[in-house]
Amino acid sequence: MTAEAGRGTSTSASTGTGTGTGTRRLADVDALRGFALLGILLVNIPFFASGYTLPGVADPARTAWHDGVASGLIQFVFEAKFYLLFSFLFGYSFTLQLDSAAARGVGFRPRFLRRLGALFLIGVANAALLYYGDILITYALFGLLLFLMRGISPRRALWVAGIITGVFVLLFLALATAVALFDGSSSPTAAEHAKMLADGRAATEAMRGGPWSVIADRVSELTTTLPLTIFIQGPLAFSAMLVGLAAGKLRVLADRGADPAAYGRKLRTIQWIGFPVGLAGSAFYTFASTDNLFAGGLHFLTAPFLTAAYVATLLRFFRTVRGGRVAEALARPGRMALTNYLSQSLLCVLIFTGTGLGLIGRVPYAGVIGIALAIYSVQLLWSAWWLRRFRMGPVEWLLRAATYLERPAMRVRRQEGADGGSGGGSGTGAEARSEATRSA
Repeated sequence: MTAEAGRGTSTSASTGTGTGTGTRRLADVDALRGFALLGILLVNIPFFASGYTLPGVADPARTAWHDGVASGLIQFVFEAKFYLLFSFLFGYSFTLQLDSAAARGVGFRPRFLRRLGALFLIGVANAALLYYGDILITYALFGLLLFLMRGISPRRALWVAGIITGVFVLLFLALATAVALFDGSSSPTAAEHAKMLADGRAATEAMRGGPWSVIADRVSELTTTLPLTIFIQGPLAFSAMLVGLAAGKLRVLADRGADPAAYGRKLRTIQWIGFPVGLAGSAFYTFASTDNLFAGGLHFLTAPFLTAAYVATLLRFFRTVRGGRVAEALARPGRMALTNYLSQSLLCVLIFTGTGLGLIGRVPYAGVIGIALAIYSVQLLWSAWWLRRFRMGPVEWLLRAATYLERPAMRVRRQEGADGGSGGGSGTGAEARSEATRSA
């Protein structure tokens, strides 16, 4: 996401086993980001595994009961929650980059704007070549708005986030009401359903073709998906960024050690509110018909509550001995989240399209989830391997080079590796950790 403060903080590993609050803060951010990668993958992978991606039309190859159960599980637990978590971390990390620039006395504006420009170009490449549902373009665009609002107070940021979410949900519900009043139903007609089935077959065949066929399909989908991503996901993502901005300014993660009892009570309060509200909305959305716009509007309203409850649960878990070990494992892919996000798309293209194995439409939904878990397991292992040798992920390196207009050091020096083990070292290793987290 963006740069972390605390350059040069000595630490033993990326989990936050060191004593500094900056170390713990960075470890929590990295671990949360690493966990978010799993949720993002589980939500995105069905769009690679099937050409039938529109609401209201089922993939003819996935009509078994277990396909419905697996699909419902993803909708209930993951859908619309994890891009909000990424967005929250974007806003939180933005405040750390502001602090870091101020502490070092360097210009923030030109570097951050170059970063957003590079992120936008990476997103365009991802959308055209790999995944038309790319979120990086949206982050780059709304990152500009976040930059303009960088001086906002935490209280006002939370109010603005709530207003944006409320207005968006009201407009969406107004649309649902208009559809119900004038069309009688949001369900497609027989002719529309037949066309969606034909479009699904055509998309499946295109994805089974070679690289140029896949790219052509991706580009053609962008005319529909890009506006939807910007105007549907964008406002809610920006609201989450503002919440992250407020959390960063209030030092929510940095101050967790100041009063552990009070910190724990706050997290439990978030859980007690977030889980009932979020799970109720998620259940209604999951069990409603796929074209129920009212269920979608309610889901937009309640998903942030469930996201917050997930975060609170993870932060409490990370404070335990076992949770600390899990956080260490999650922090490694989180430190190179942009590389892992893009590599997820690349691996899915190689597995499901004709560029590789061509498994689109041939794997049951439960099998698709299994493939996602296998991909994430590989990312856990390869991230640990990579960060023992390099300071940051390869795409993070490119993003940093574009931001600072210089060639960053990439390899971990022998002494850093010896001091930091898998965590990446101390001293400059901590700086490497801070650079590695600047992924989106």
